[in-house]
Amino acid sequence: MSNLKLKTNPKVEVVFANYPSFVRDKMQHLRKLIIETAEETEEITVLEETLKWGEPSYITKNGSTLRIDWKEKSPNQYAMYFQCTSRLVDTFRLIFDHKFQYEGKRAIVFQLNQKIPEVELKECIKAALIYHKVKSLITLGI
Repeated sequence: MSNLKLKTNPKVEVVFANYPSFVRDKMQHLRKLIIETAEETEEITVLEETLKWGEPSYITKNGSTLRIDWKEKSPNQYAMYFQCTSRLVDTFRLIFDHKFQYEGKRAIVFQLNQKIPEVELKECIKAALIYHKVKSLITLGI
């Protein structure tokens, strides 16, 4: 049983409610994977769900901020964003290579019709949520 405390800003629900119906479930799915991963990660006791730049964002004490969003200008895709100054996306490329589509050093991009490789994505999420504990490891503990 997890002892995770989830602190949610009520405005996050509004953002999810305002996503177009064709992408809302997919965004909710990413959200679920983030929360599940936090629950499964012993080091994490508090996960804060808030908005940064109007996007649902996830913050932990030892983590690097993780954001998810869908943007109208790229309607056929949605993404998970990582701090571009971190080694996260470079490390994901190294380990998971073609499992994901990347955007520079800042995001993993998903197509609407794509099946998400969940096991691998949860490894990426975990690395972000505990980044400051694993950043000295070559592959961030993945």
